[in-house]
Amino acid sequence: MGENLQAIKQRFGIIGRSPLLDRALSTAVRVANTDLSVLITGESGVGKEVFSKIIHGLSARKHNKFIAINCGAIPEGTINSELFGHEKGAFTGATSDRKGYFESMDGGTIFLDEIGEMPLDTQSFLLRVLESGEFIRVGASRVQKTDVRIIAATNVSLLEAVRKGKFREDLYYRLNTVPVSVPALRERPEDIYMLFRKFAVDFAEKYRTEPVRLDERAQLLLENYSWPGNVRELKNVAEQASVLAEDKLIDADQLVHYAPQITKRNLPMIPEGQHGSDKAASMQEREIFYKLMLDMKNDLNDLKTLVFELIRNNDLRVPDVKEIRSLQGPDQSMPAESQRDSGRSAQGVSDFLEDYHDEEPYHPESGENHLTPIILSREEADEHYAHTEEIEENLSLEENEKGLIQKALKKHNGRRKEAAADLGISERTLYRKIKQYEL
Repeated sequence: MGENLQAIKQRFGIIGRSPLLDRALSTAVRVANTDLSVLITGESGVGKEVFSKIIHGLSARKHNKFIAINCGAIPEGTINSELFGHEKGAFTGATSDRKGYFESMDGGTIFLDEIGEMPLDTQSFLLRVLESGEFIRVGASRVQKTDVRIIAATNVSLLEAVRKGKFREDLYYRLNTVPVSVPALRERPEDIYMLFRKFAVDFAEKYRTEPVRLDERAQLLLENYSWPGNVRELKNVAEQASVLAEDKLIDADQLVHYAPQITKRNLPMIPEGQHGSDKAASMQEREIFYKLMLDMKNDLNDLKTLVFELIRNNDLRVPDVKEIRSLQGPDQSMPAESQRDSGRSAQGVSDFLEDYHDEEPYHPESGENHLTPIILSREEADEHYAHTEEIEENLSLEENEKGLIQKALKKHNGRRKEAAADLGISERTLYRKIKQYEL
């Protein structure tokens, strides 16, 4: 299949070695010998029409007619007549009968570009052609038959158009029998300079000049640009550089001079002039962000209060802030990222302790309500506090149930009705349990 693809690329002038491009081309080759409908998707300028010609050229219809129709370029009032024809007198200006594309292209292939721009009533006529091969001229009553293969293309999401009611769902699934997704130029950066060279050589052959080349930095600029206009925009840049360049080896500065847009980066931003739902969505996201920040601030204040209470109630002493800061020196054995994290943590502790030291220290003899916290070492803590012993938890259901009942009765001062409600059981069940456990 690899050799086949290479031969097809040479035959149809396809430049590129991107895996995404090869996958799309492979799908087009496999579906070419069938009469199935094909939907080609991809951004504007990626070469969707070239793929339609490949499918037609490799099909059994290759000796019959092929026509590409841009649905977005035909006015809504005349598109039905263009596609299906009309009878004389069907509308003002219809001075004679006229064959439409579906009639004149019988046995061939019709490529419907920008299918998402097709009016809804035309979509219903197209659906009938796809399902039964039948159509009716505008102003006629006689049903006619046609045998054409439909290849459609779009640069917008048809599923989104279906959700908005701008495209028929049944037509979408009828067209999308075999989807072919053509990658955008930014998704195949390894092909960008190859395409540039191809366009530069074509230009040089046409005008009998030497083709331009790019140095390494200029190539990097070319490959890192997002190319919103895709292959069409790249061809314009190549031809522009071929015309304007005096030296045939172009550096990065010269390339920016010829095509200043390649230094732009399409970073996410909030668009200006938002209206309606877009503005509401933006405001909602902003409110969520502000609420999150406020909650974080409240949590930090609660944490500070908790630590202050622990220090006060346990008679702890906080060391001097300078001692804490002296511990912030970066450890040479630590990675740079860990050093930064450690520094930030120590700085946070220092800031907290500075806040604490702003308060007056506690003097027991003065009788004031301030405490001087004391931080005990591990040895001092062992002297002042008893060792703890880990006791295995009792997992007996009966013992735990008995304990819960005792706690509930104690909590409600022996009032069984309130205790039963607190336990989530009936008063009668509580009486039985009290008797069972001899409480």
